[in-house]
Amino acid sequence: MPTLNTGLVIVGAYADKVRRTLFAQLKDKIKAKEIDSKTVAKASGDLNKLLYEIFVNRLKLDKGDVVRIVVDYDVENGEVVWNLESLRVEVFKRLAEEEYADIIKESVKRIEELEEVEEVRMRIERVGETDLGDIIYEVRVGDEKVGALVLTPLNGEGIVRGALIKPNPVVIERTKVVMENLEEELLKVVEEKGKVVSEEEAEKIVREIEEMTTSF
Repeated sequence: MPTLNTGLVIVGAYADKVRRTLFAQLKDKIKAKEIDSKTVAKASGDLNKLLYEIFVNRLKLDKGDVVRIVVDYDVENGEVVWNLESLRVEVFKRLAEEEYADIIKESVKRIEELEEVEEVRMRIERVGETDLGDIIYEVRVGDEKVGALVLTPLNGEGIVRGALIKPNPVVIERTKVVMENLEEELLKVVEEKGKVVSEEEAEKIVREIEEMTTSF
């Protein structure tokens, strides 16, 4: 049994889409004179009358709303027979701009506020040293520990590596930093030099750094 599927179409154009789809599907039968084109036109018209009742009179849809119409049919004795029990309709309501414009603005503002708060809350804390003289830091957001770093001092500079579990799991590979304004330098590394990895990998690196000192 063939199926007529209009795809997504606005309510203002559904009738024409139904008609064109049905004619396209039955063009070979029309050429073979198995069905008359007037019969096909009448069948599409009958279905469109039913759809008008559904869309306009019952659902009160606007012309700009979007629908998808799917229905099975058969061709019997030169007639299109609709299987109306198979009729399925999907409806996608179009929102007026005034309904969502303020929501978009408020959402953008909220994200910006969250980013500002996140930036203020993230901090680096020195928590210990290793037997080899490396310095261990933890990265915190508020009261939550979200990562760990290990710094190897080298003649006024340093090499830092580590990982961050939140807000996104990243690994910080060996990166050179200057020791002046060290906390600022480390924050910059955390925010800009992270390589995205799986959460499991980030957690593993953090654990390895934690195990390098007993000061955690």
